[in-house]
Amino acid sequence: MKLKCTMLAKVWIGTLLAGALLASGAQAKEWKTVTIATEGAYAPWNLTLPGGKLGGFEPELIANLCTRAQLQCNLVAQDWDGMIPGLQAGKFDVLMDVISITPEREKIIAFSHPYAATPATFAVSNAKVLPKSSPSAPAVNLTGDPKTDQATVDALRKQLKGRTIGIQSGTVYTKFIEDSFKDVATIRDYKTAQERDLDLVNGRIDASFDDETYFLSSSTDKSIFIAGPKIGGPIWGPGEGLAFRKQDADLKAKFDTALTAAIADGTVKKLSEKWFKTNVAP
Repeated sequence: MKLKCTMLAKVWIGTLLAGALLASGAQAKEWKTVTIATEGAYAPWNLTLPGGKLGGFEPELIANLCTRAQLQCNLVAQDWDGMIPGLQAGKFDVLMDVISITPEREKIIAFSHPYAATPATFAVSNAKVLPKSSPSAPAVNLTGDPKTDQATVDALRKQLKGRTIGIQSGTVYTKFIEDSFKDVATIRDYKTAQERDLDLVNGRIDASFDDETYFLSSSTDKSIFIAGPKIGGPIWGPGEGLAFRKQDADLKAKFDTALTAAIADGTVKKLSEKWFKTNVAP
C-alpha cells in the first residue's frame, strides 16, 4: 500500500510539473512582431507626414532600436488620452510619445531606460505676459518638493496672476501647472497641443506650458516664443522612456539592451541633433 501511494504521488507530482511547464510555455511569448503607439502630432518628437507616414525623432529612433532587437515593429498613431488604456488592453505592446517616467505612472506601467531628458517652459505670443527667453539659457532645476521650489514658483505666480494658462491634459506637466497656479490663474486643459496653441495665437489664452523642444520645433507657429525660465530637474523624473505592460519584462529587456547600445554609440545624439539641433540624450 505504501509503495502504491508513493507511485501515485510521483505520478501526481509529475503531472503537476508537466502542467506547470505547459502553462509556463503558454504564457511565455516569443517576441517577433510588436505594435508601438505614438501620437503623430507632437513635432519634432513624432509627426504625421504627407501620405500618413509617421516621422520625427521617435519614429526614427524606434526603427533603429527594433533593428537592434531583431523585432518587426508596426508603428501606429493614437491620441494621447487613449495610449495607456490601449496598452493595458493589449491594443499596443509599447508606447513611445515623450512619456516622462514618474512614480505615479510606474505604479501601473513599466518603463525602459530613459532615451531623452528635456526641460519644460512657458510659451507666449505677447512679451507682456512673460519676458522672452533665450534657447541657450540654462534651466532652473526644481525638485518637486514645494518648499524647496517655492521661490521659483512664487516669482512665476506673481507674473501669471490673473492670466489664462493652457496645458495639454494628462501630461506630466498638468499636475505642476494645476498645483502651482490654479488659485492665481485660470487653467484650461486641451486634448492636443495644437488645439492649445491655436488658442494662444488667437489670444484666447495667455500662455502655454510644454516641453521646450516642442516650442522650438519648425512646425510651431512663429508668433509663439518661449518665455520665462526653462524648468528641468527631478520634478520631471529621470527623463522620457518607452512604456510597457508590467508583465512584459522580457520585451522591456530587449529594448533596454538596444537603447543602451544606441546611446553608447552616439545614435541618440545624432538623431537629437538632426531633429532638435541639440542633444537630448540623458
